Formats: sequence, structure tokens, C-alpha cells
Amino acid sequence: MSSKSDLISLTPFLDDNKIIRVRGRLQHAKIPYREKHPIIIPKNHRFTQLLIDFAHQSTLHGGIQLTSAFLRKRFWIIHARKTIAAKIKKCIVCFRQRPQCSTQLMGDLPEPRVTTNVRPFSATGVDYTGAIELKASRYRGHTTYKGYIALFICLGTKAVHFEAVSGMSTYDFLCALQRFIGRRGLCHDMYSDCDTNFMGTDKVLKIQAQKFRESLQSDIVPFLASKGIQWHFNPPHSPNFGGLWEANVKALKHHLKRICNGTPLTFEELSTVLARIESCLNSRPLCGLTTDSDDLAVLTPGHFLIGDSLLAPPEPAVLDVSPTRQYFKLPRQLQQFWKRWSSDWLSHLQSRPKWCNQQPNLRVNDLVIVKDDRLPPNQWLLGRIVDTHTGSDDLVCVVTVRTKNGNYKRCVSKISRLPIDTPYEHSM
Repeated sequence: MSSKSDLISLTPFLDDNKIIRVRGRLQHAKIPYREKHPIIIPKNHRFTQLLIDFAHQSTLHGGIQLTSAFLRKRFWIIHARKTIAAKIKKCIVCFRQRPQCSTQLMGDLPEPRVTTNVRPFSATGVDYTGAIELKASRYRGHTTYKGYIALFICLGTKAVHFEAVSGMSTYDFLCALQRFIGRRGLCHDMYSDCDTNFMGTDKVLKIQAQKFRESLQSDIVPFLASKGIQWHFNPPHSPNFGGLWEANVKALKHHLKRICNGTPLTFEELSTVLARIESCLNSRPLCGLTTDSDDLAVLTPGHFLIGDSLLAPPEPAVLDVSPTRQYFKLPRQLQQFWKRWSSDWLSHLQSRPKWCNQQPNLRVNDLVIVKDDRLPPNQWLLGRIVDTHTGSDDLVCVVTVRTKNGNYKRCVSKISRLPIDTPYEHSM
């Protein structure tokens, strides 16, 4: 027998029936013969797989250690622990109790996140915070009602804009959107989740744009119609697709909890607090303004809005500068800001904080479980993938799943593929 054989440590022998058994060192143990000398079986045989299934079910879906102890009373499997673990991993009953959701290599950043020399808020992400309690007045005996905060964030510069909203209807959000546009300018692209109020707003904008095209008959219609907002919706229940505004919602709540301390505010007080928090978040450092180590000035989102940090004191006016030189000073400053943004801040976005490995794509007809945070894992819906949606990198990050309740579009982080061999796997 070769010195590298897996059997050499077991000292095997043939019994009277020509069956290979373990000789071992338990000759004097007061245990049955079959436990002293278990039958040696290979790890990849079909009989071995059936034995493991039987032991796993006999131990009421026990773990690796319990299943192994049950088997070793009669059989000795080569590399038993690894073989049993691989088989238990494919147990549907155990998998449904602790399903592991799929992952995929983190996708590339969208074009608005990495485009320079664009006006702030030309590409904007929007999200709502949870309900907060507001006072109807500052006087005694006041009533309270629910209010919300609409967050707008520039995808390129991370500048934020907050609007207090009194409801979650489409009309309330349209009013907040008009206030945002009046202060920050018209945006070309709007990104959001698939919330009901955002879907309603998108329908209203499409109806208004259609009426606008039908009512005006001049040559300027195509030019004006091209200035309409193009809305981009993320897949449902996919907060990772909107991580930029989700992180800023968290930062907003961080300051709001410490300022309010649970005390209800009036609508006017909330608007004032939001303006102060907005100035703080727009003064967060992105990177240094220069490469000089002695220069402590940092680039902030406020530099793209007013040319300086919102919390910095104003510099005294320079009176001996000619009007022509003063006129060209601001564009040069803005170009310098974008240059530092492109050379320093953009490089920070290069690395992937997680999901660094490319995984096999989910395929049509795969059996999966659809994750639902409201229910325990054993009540998650069973479904089958009917369509896959690839990105620019040809990786599947979103799928359409058919369940007993209908079709759902979900990102792969909300999908758990059942460990069942499919026909295309056998053909590989």
C-alpha cells in the first residue's frame, strides 16, 4: 500500500465476506464487532450519498458531528467530515431554515457618479425618511400629526438638499420637488426607489409632458420637451442600489435625533433644523484642495454650490482686482474644484467595499426563495426565475421571479438559490 494512501492510517483488512474493514486500535473495547471494525466506503459513491441522507434524516436533520457519529457505528467514510458537510449543504429542509442569499460582483458606478464639470444636482437621487411627529402649533393644547423629510442628493458632488413634507401623497412630493427645483435648478435625471409616491409623481410628470407637447405648436416645443425630468427607478426592495441616499438618510437621522431629542417640532422649526443639518452635511470634507501638506483647506460639497464651505466665514472682498479679472475668477475656481474632485476624490471610489468576487450568474428556470424581511425564512416564497436582467458588465444583478402570488422583480441579494442540480449543471 502506498504511503500516500488515505487508507494507511486505518490499517484495513478483509473479513470473511471479502469486505474491507478498519482494523484500528479498539480490539479490547467492549463494543460490537461492527463498531470496532466499521466498513470502509469511498466518499464519492452513490451508496455513500444515500447513507448520508438516511443518517441525516434519522438524526432529525442533525449537524455534521451528529450525522458522522451515527454513521461510524457501522461505516467509515473516507474524508467523512467534508463529504457529510457537502451533502448536508444540499438538504432543502435545512437550507430553508438558514438560506444564504446570492451575491454578485459589485457593479460599476453609474455615469453621473463619475462625470466631471456638470452642474450640481443635474443628476439627483431622492428618498423619504420615516414618519416624524410634528406639532400643529407652539401653543398649549396643540395637536400632533405625521410629517416626513424628502432628501435630494447630487450624485456627483454628494451635496444634499432637505425638504419638510407634510404627507406621502403624490401632490405633497410634487410640491417639495417644485421647491427643490426653484432653489437648485432643473435636474435632468432623477433616481429613486419604487415607492408609491415616486411612481405617482412619475406618472403625473409624463401626463404633464404629454399635454405640453400637444398644446404648443411652435418650433420650440422639441427644445423645451427635452428638458423634462427623466426618472430612473431602482428594482423593488433593493436598498443597495440607492446606497448613496440611504447613507445620507442615516446621517440626517443622526443629527436630527441629537438636536430634537424626541421633542415634537412645528413645521417651521423642522424646516429651520433641516437647513442647519443641510449646511453641516454640505460642509463635510471630500478631499484636500491642494497637495500641499501645510494647507488644511478641504474640498466640500458646498464648494460646488457657493464656492466655499457653508460653515466657513466669508473672506473679505479684494477691491484692487479689475472687473475683468474678477469675472474670470469664479469659473477658474470652479474648474479647480472639479480638478481636485477628479484627481483625489474620484480615486476613493475605485475600490469595492464588499461583493469583490464574481459569482456564477443566476439562470432562467432556477428554483429560488424570495427573501421577505417581514417573515421568518421558512415562510419565504418559493419561486422560479423567468427572466434575468444583466448590466453593462454582463453580470446578472436583477431577476424576475414567478411565485404563487405573481411575478416579482428583485435584486440577487434578495434571492436565495436552492441547492438543486439543474440540467445545465449536469452538461457542464
